[in-house]
Amino acid sequence: MLDLLVKGATVVDGRGGEPFVADVGVRDGRIVEVGTLSEAAHETVDASGLWLTPGFVDIHTHYDGQVTWDENFAPSIYHGVTTLVMGNCGVGFAPVRPGHQDDLIKLMEGVEDIPGAALHEGIRWDWESFPQYMDALEKTPRSLDYLVQVPHDPLRMYVMGERAVAKQTAAPHEIAAMRALLHEALLAGAAGFSTGRSDNHRTSEGKDTPAAEATAAELVGLAGAFKGIAHGVLQVVSDFDLLQDLAAPRPLQDRPPEGALPARGGPSPGPRFDAEFDLVEQMAQASGKPLSMTWLQRDPGGEQYEAIRSRVDSAVASGLPLFLQAAVRGIGVINGLDASFHPFMGFPGYKEVAHLPLAERAAALREPARKARILGEKSERLAGDGTAIPPLVDILLARIDMISGRMFPLDDQLNYEPSVMQSFLVQARQRGATPLEALYDHLAGGDGSHLIYFPIFNYNSGSLDAVRQMLDHPRVLSSLSDAGAHVGTVCDASFTTFMLTHWVLGREQGKLPLGRAVEMLTRRNARYLGLTDRGEIAPGQRADLNLIDPQRLSVGTPALVRDLPAGGKRFLQKAEGYVATWVAGVAVQREGEITAGRPGRLVRMGRVAS
Repeated sequence: MLDLLVKGATVVDGRGGEPFVADVGVRDGRIVEVGTLSEAAHETVDASGLWLTPGFVDIHTHYDGQVTWDENFAPSIYHGVTTLVMGNCGVGFAPVRPGHQDDLIKLMEGVEDIPGAALHEGIRWDWESFPQYMDALEKTPRSLDYLVQVPHDPLRMYVMGERAVAKQTAAPHEIAAMRALLHEALLAGAAGFSTGRSDNHRTSEGKDTPAAEATAAELVGLAGAFKGIAHGVLQVVSDFDLLQDLAAPRPLQDRPPEGALPARGGPSPGPRFDAEFDLVEQMAQASGKPLSMTWLQRDPGGEQYEAIRSRVDSAVASGLPLFLQAAVRGIGVINGLDASFHPFMGFPGYKEVAHLPLAERAAALREPARKARILGEKSERLAGDGTAIPPLVDILLARIDMISGRMFPLDDQLNYEPSVMQSFLVQARQRGATPLEALYDHLAGGDGSHLIYFPIFNYNSGSLDAVRQMLDHPRVLSSLSDAGAHVGTVCDASFTTFMLTHWVLGREQGKLPLGRAVEMLTRRNARYLGLTDRGEIAPGQRADLNLIDPQRLSVGTPALVRDLPAGGKRFLQKAEGYVATWVAGVAVQREGEITAGRPGRLVRMGRVAS
């Protein structure tokens, strides 16, 4: 007898081909039959007109703290994810020396915008080594499957102590010690290793991350930890020294004539780009494992993503296993009076009412005298808490007339590809107001819950055309949700749902075939990780499944909730249209309601059929 029989579904099997109508039978957590089935089942679901897909695999999350208090991985569970990967960008919570836990909290709070108070209250810290961290996580049943990568920063801090945060070069014996600890973690089932090399990443004290300037000897030495290990991946986030290259003087012959527009694509990346990419290639060569890197269209430096594509293509042609992690929409921040970021947070007149409940605060801001006063003030310089928020506010206010052309109302319509004609810059001009006044009126309206969408990356042309080009690349991995991070400014855990609502169902130009979009969300990411037991609807595969109503599928409006430890707030974005999600044949959500099922587990690579 079957445990589950899904009848008459439009099966999108994860292989990239055309959908087909079939029944799918599940027994003991595995798919056993696909076809026309009449066998009896404990549960039979009529799936006529519904899509049946494999469960989605999210390879870029930051649930490293949340996993210690949350069994469900919300909001990912609302968006069809059944397997996820933590420990990205070189930050995490293991290994850790006793008494130094606060250092890792400052690191994660600064880099990933997770409230330090929530981390202090929520994390139990019943581990020291990375294998002990895995053992501690494994004690709690979960809704979803998850994998962990070893992050570079905690590893460096564990071995080097204060030298790690003082920009000291790792000595040969320290590199050997880090390599041994990484090898030990990989043997215990860690999925891989991650490192962060971005100028935008800072601790909550404003310091560089410990591994930001790690030498080639250190990174290549760590990559050697994969020798003798059958599994593993490497993940790198780097801005490829973009800021230094942009700041460096350019030879006169390379500069456009005064008043002329730059050539299409802009100037080529500077010498630091090639040196940094050479290092990425050395890591891939030394490890012999798949290596993926963040890929986005930056601003400034929007041409860099094309140079990255060119270098990856050349490297792959020479036999290196490089991959590109790309988002499915713009990457930016959500502004709101209760969010972590909005333009008026440094204005004296706003600070006077900032303590009021939201609706009362909005009403106070609508008072004509207060409005006139605030719009006539200058923002005070915000305290540098190590996050990107204070400098972002300064940049925004200094260039408000230009940047407001990339700021849009985020309402129930949830348009993540808005036209410049919908921007606050155009609204202001139509009203005869300043952009700052238009932003003010929007935030102060109603009960104060109005939000503003501000895409910083992937939106240089005022559209997602660059993203569409990225999604066509044969080495691209649908990724960068950052689920569990930046909780007061974004909620990109909804990327998986957006892939379907926008690129399959919504956009008029450049649609993706349903089969290919699902393959990118499932099989492609699973195979990159080395998981061969999931990502497809086929006999023998794990019964990680989504049943989706395409007529109702939608990305929900982000809402600020206070459900983190210590009353911390975050954006939570649910979805409509997921009829059910199963993990190993057990329903973990039905119509947006999380069930009592806890079939998820820590996937230890090298110890499972993968």
